[in-house]
Amino acid sequence: MKGQLAQMMATHAHVGRLERIGLRAARYAEIDVVDQAEITETGLIGDHGRAGKRAVTLMQAEHLPVIAALSDNAAVTPDMLRRNLLISGLNLLALRKGLLRIGDAVLDIHGPCPPCSRMEKALGPGGYNAMRGHGGWYASVATPRVINIGDVVAPA
Repeated sequence: MKGQLAQMMATHAHVGRLERIGLRAARYAEIDVVDQAEITETGLIGDHGRAGKRAVTLMQAEHLPVIAALSDNAAVTPDMLRRNLLISGLNLLALRKGLLRIGDAVLDIHGPCPPCSRMEKALGPGGYNAMRGHGGWYASVATPRVINIGDVVAPA
């Protein structure tokens, strides 16, 4: 049974896709959406991120409509949530504490990004709770490389 569970956990229906790259020059700065970015050991060049476990933040695209529904918003955009990378088609939760390949770069997913109090302002009353469990993930950099919109995202 243990082998069967490991096999199921390693199996994904298909690969994902990098939908968006957002850089924040400073903590409260506007998001700069780019088509390409270089990931170094300290995170994305042009982003204020920090080295270590929180070098890059990722968001599951499929969670945006869920957050919108839970926060009573018609739509929620990635800019409102301030994560670096928007991924579609691959369940990031299934890769927790594992390696994720984006193009030729490899990230090590460490844990969930909890929402901050700014979500109340961005999403309105209840925004903090709407984000709980849907706030994305933080990762360190295992293999630095350039990434591009449209890159394949898959377990490494």
